[in-house]
Amino acid sequence: MDRRHIGHGETQLRAAKDGEGLFSRTYRAVTASFAAVMFLTGFAALAVMPLLPTAARELDGVGLYPLVAGAFVAASLLGGVLGGAWADRAGARRPLMAGVVLTVATLLISATSTTIWQLALGRFTDGIAAGLVAVSVNAAIGQSYPDRVRAGALALMSACWIVPSLVGPPLAGLVAAWASWRTVFFGLAVLTAVPAAVAVLLLRGHPARDVPDSGEPAPRPPLLIAFVVSVAAALTQFGVSAWNPIHLLCTGVGLAALVVCAPRLLPRGTWRAARGLPSTVLLRALTSGAYFTLEAFVPLMLTTARRAPEVVTGLAFTGAAIAWACASWSQGRLQDRIARHVMVRAGAGVMAGAVVLAALGTLSAVPAVPAVALAVASMVLAAVGMGWVAPSLTLLSLAHSPADRQGAASGAMQTSQNLGQTTVLALASALFTAAGAVANGRLPAFAGAFVLLLLPVVGAGALAGRARAVPESGDAGGTGGRREGSGSRGAVDAV
Repeated sequence: MDRRHIGHGETQLRAAKDGEGLFSRTYRAVTASFAAVMFLTGFAALAVMPLLPTAARELDGVGLYPLVAGAFVAASLLGGVLGGAWADRAGARRPLMAGVVLTVATLLISATSTTIWQLALGRFTDGIAAGLVAVSVNAAIGQSYPDRVRAGALALMSACWIVPSLVGPPLAGLVAAWASWRTVFFGLAVLTAVPAAVAVLLLRGHPARDVPDSGEPAPRPPLLIAFVVSVAAALTQFGVSAWNPIHLLCTGVGLAALVVCAPRLLPRGTWRAARGLPSTVLLRALTSGAYFTLEAFVPLMLTTARRAPEVVTGLAFTGAAIAWACASWSQGRLQDRIARHVMVRAGAGVMAGAVVLAALGTLSAVPAVPAVALAVASMVLAAVGMGWVAPSLTLLSLAHSPADRQGAASGAMQTSQNLGQTTVLALASALFTAAGAVANGRLPAFAGAFVLLLLPVVGAGALAGRARAVPESGDAGGTGGRREGSGSRGAVDAV
């Protein structure tokens, strides 16, 4: 097997042959570090989200709430590009440590907000931190573990979100009711600082492996383009929140900038689904866009159209988090029997079923209680699909990349995910806004948004075979091995 596809030092190769796992002596410290980082990231993210509407209202900025909500996703695109380039140049641990430290700083920025613009700035910088962490963890997994251990590592990263999903939102709500939303931000900063420092020390104490050089020149990271795309994504999210000349202008400018600049952040051939990494990146955009748009609209429908209690919405989020983690665990167990592209196709099919359930819940002929049950079930079922799809696509992206370019591949995946979220959510929001203005009641507007989501998930199922990794001898399940296509440069280089 080509050594650059192994991506491990001699010590790691001997450990793999000896059957060492995630918590063996070789990997124990780095596994604990990654798990701590993901736990802290999940806890901060899930505890903060329910408080943003309250913070916007107190800062007299409800009209700019779409900007606050979209700033995080938009900025994580920039963080992903920055983190990927940094990981390839200096190893994944440095950008990972920077992301952890920046997370604490952004909580303080948001906690001290005196205007809605400062809160938006806090969310924007938090998005950069999240992008750094997400890309760095994926790249670090590729750099730190042998192929057979990576699937279990990704499943563990998903499992680290279970406790935050159960504890974070209700605990944050209790603290906000007892004190204020600012107390939650300050408290999270304090609680995160000490464990973050420990994680940084552990990461510094674990030696980075020597990344083999593929012999190909690495392109310069297009940071200016990434910044423009991040701003354009935030502008688009703000623009589709209303129908008036100013919002339409913002939407037009944002979309124009995305069309011109976004392709430069992705591998050549992404939009035509070229085999290998380009198709893998495109599949991340399609599936992430569909899932996170569903996750945004189902709670809104439960609250506004079906008048479901808030506890029901909370249970939907909790059930989805647990379902995602369990599905991620199951894909790790099946890696030797089911090829990764087949797992992606199966996950896309499950997500299509979830979208149908959500659409059925909008029918006026369906009574309220069954409709609520259908909506909750759609979130849980969609999470099962993403629990299969997300780690499988991550592993495919690593398989399609040389060892010294896995950071760039992870950055492209993060960029694609954010662009997918921005684009699909913007289209669904525009359709929802237009339908809501003329429909009798809100349910027809939700139905249109949900039916739209069938397009990306069906497309993902149809294109999954183009992301297939050709296995080397002895590489079961298609989780690793050589890349398909005309060569590594065409699969990895961004235009």
